[in-house]
Amino acid sequence: MTTMNISLPEALKTFVDEQVVGRGYSTSSEYVRELIRRDQDRLHLRGLLLDGASTALTAPVDQAYFDGLRRRARDHTAG
Repeated sequence: MTTMNISLPEALKTFVDEQVVGRGYSTSSEYVRELIRRDQDRLHLRGLLLDGASTALTAPVDQAYFDGLRRRARDHTAG
């Protein structure tokens, strides 16, 4: 792991410290890493949504389609 030093105004430093204590993080670094991971996930999801929006339209979906999605989601989380 590598180190990165950042400078924060006192108000932001106080906010980070409050989040660390209030949300159960061990250190401010752990909190910042979680924020970065969430931002990565958000950007990844945005890319997927934009990719999906640019694909050709398909036939309307029905109950069987959603049942299949639920089954795939359950299988994915179980495995």
